[in-house]
Amino acid sequence: MAGDETLRTLPLEDLHKVAGARFGGFAGWSMPLTYPAGVMKEHQHCREHVGLFDISHMKLFLVTGPGAAALLDRACPIQAGALEQSQSKLTFFLNDEAGILDDLIVTRLGDERFMVVANAGNAAADEAHLKALAKDFDARIEPLDRVFLAIQGPEAAEALRATGLDVEALTFMHGIEPRENWFMSRSGYTGEDGFEIGLPESDARELVATLLKDDRVQWIGLAARDSLRLEAGLCLYGQDLSAETDPASAGLMWAIPKEIRAGGTFIGAEALRAIIEKGPSRRRVGLKPEGRQPVRAGARLTDADGNAAGEVTSGGFGPTVGHPVAMGYVSTALAKPGTRLFADVRGSKVAVDVAPLPFTQHRYHKG
Repeated sequence: MAGDETLRTLPLEDLHKVAGARFGGFAGWSMPLTYPAGVMKEHQHCREHVGLFDISHMKLFLVTGPGAAALLDRACPIQAGALEQSQSKLTFFLNDEAGILDDLIVTRLGDERFMVVANAGNAAADEAHLKALAKDFDARIEPLDRVFLAIQGPEAAEALRATGLDVEALTFMHGIEPRENWFMSRSGYTGEDGFEIGLPESDARELVATLLKDDRVQWIGLAARDSLRLEAGLCLYGQDLSAETDPASAGLMWAIPKEIRAGGTFIGAEALRAIIEKGPSRRRVGLKPEGRQPVRAGARLTDADGNAAGEVTSGGFGPTVGHPVAMGYVSTALAKPGTRLFADVRGSKVAVDVAPLPFTQHRYHKG
């Protein structure tokens, strides 16, 4: 791949090489795409047992100080000060037009301490954005140098418990600091029960070695991470979300408290209120192609009469459901499940039906 020499490498790259990983570029990083088992078996292993993912390309920011909550309330459509201790919440950085600059997870760690998890491709811009806003608040932004691991699957809690970690207190979308310089949340990107842990490299190597002694645990690459999140109906920034996408069109208004929609002073608030009042002109939907032909991102959608209807933003094969799966944006009038559309796949018309999301049931541990 041209430009590979400019890609950043993961701190645990040597472990992935020993495991036989095949690498590729993603968001400026050289990432393990697949391991010898292959994407189909990796995907199913995570659904049935435990998948171990290296997500160290993502960025953790510690936001602290008396003005930390107020800063986050300005930066995001959130009520940071109303979060309970250890509660995590999906939120966004929006621009003035309510376009999504990034989707984030914010966790309250203490009275004046919050952890923000940002996407890899936006990490530098997110840091600059937060630091610029922080000048008006009594708050400090500290980017953390951590290995970040995801442990996902129905046996994830048991596998982590076997390493000596206490996971009983955590329920879905909560995070704690179980040890010094560690951050652990019960969350993930697969639709399964799981955990994400940010920790120093030396601790990470020890944890990985212990986990991989367990037959239930297997490395999973970026390719299976993509098929898992797509089956679970979860968005990928840069494909399903962008600065041209707003939370209402993306079907993510559930992440914004009702009182914040009405009276929040976050960046993009007025624009988002206008979109809500008028109603979005397009909506994110699930798409089920007919037959076995996957429909990939970028495919144009038309209605039965050949009129432009929308675009596919993510697509592939769903190993768990046994058929192609996709997501995209369609005109609001065509967003009802069961609507028949057609995708242009290399000049051929492939029938696709609007389908409810997710394609596979979420199995989060909500307590």
